[in-house]
This record gives sequence, structure tokens and C-alpha cells, in this order.
Amino acid sequence: MNRIFIIGNLVRDPELRTTRDGLDVCTFNVAVNRNRKKADGSTDADFFRCTAWRELAVNCGKYLAKIARSEERRVGKECRS
Repeated sequence: MNRIFIIGNLVRDPELRTTRDGLDVCTFNVAVNRNRKKADGSTDADFFRCTAWRELAVNCGKYLAKIARSEERRVGKECRS
């Protein structure tokens, strides 16, 4: 069996569902930045659609989540995001 390790960012939260036969399946997309930069300094990303089945699907649906980045600024006693 071949294995591949994809390290990147989730594009959106995983979608967990059950088939008619009762099998759990979870689908999610991962974005991986390329090492090379373009002439203008920006980078490209590759997108991978992943599918997990059975117990791994339940764990992916339970523990994986897209994390929103926020910038926190303090103004006086207030905190704005």
C-alpha cells in the first residue's frame, strides 16, 4: 500500500455523512502552498480532496476544523478583532 502525507490548511470544515449501508465517510479539502514563488512574490497553492472512511472518518469529522485567523488590536480598554 502506498501512503502520502499532506500537510497544509483545511479549506473548509470537513463534511461527515453516512452511506446507505451505514458506513461513515468524511470529505475535506486541503490547500498546500508551493515552495516556489512567482516573479511578483506571491505563491501558488495545490488543492487536494481527501476522503476518510469508517472510524477515521468519525475522528476527522470530530477533530478537524478550519481555524479562522484573526488579528487582535487593543484600543484603550476595548479589544477588537
